[in-house]
Amino acid sequence: MKHFSEISSSAERVVDAAEGLIQQHGYNGFSYDDVAQLVGIKKPSIHHHFPKKEELVAVVAQRYTHRFRSELLNIEGQHAKAPDRLSAYAALFQHTFALDRRLCVCGMLGAETDSLPELVASEVAHFFKVNLDWLCLVIGEGQSAGLINARISAAALAEQFLCAMEGAMMVGRGMRSARGPAAVGQTFIATVTIA
Repeated sequence: MKHFSEISSSAERVVDAAEGLIQQHGYNGFSYDDVAQLVGIKKPSIHHHFPKKEELVAVVAQRYTHRFRSELLNIEGQHAKAPDRLSAYAALFQHTFALDRRLCVCGMLGAETDSLPELVASEVAHFFKVNLDWLCLVIGEGQSAGLINARISAAALAEQFLCAMEGAMMVGRGMRSARGPAAVGQTFIATVTIA
């Protein structure tokens, strides 16, 4: 499998189109015909870059995880306190959701895990591990600083917060609501922070 940093600019346009299609329709809801139509190329050109759909989607998930990890580092550089970092984290999900109620790429793929090729499923699992590890660290630091309630483990709160973010996107889309992850995130943060 290619690494996302090694693909050409024309292949990147294919990855961009596939990302949007995944966010709207999932792995099983789009074809190379759909990508070709969006990009304005013929289907054999897509096969030239990505012989199999699983390779394309794995690169999409890999790049998405990398960009998300970069955003997490930006949050660390801009916010010192755990509650502020958690608010900024929720804003990442809100930004995605604000684009026509799109869902997180890996959240959408995660819902289809049982029907995904292993190559894609492992990239999705990696995304969630990156997020849970980061959240656990942030929440643990907040607990040590006396800013976040320590009665529940940092790992359990991290999982709860990530589930709340992914779930807020799905419920918001399902209800065709503008209320999304930011509002749900603020409720969670208000519940776990120590005044």
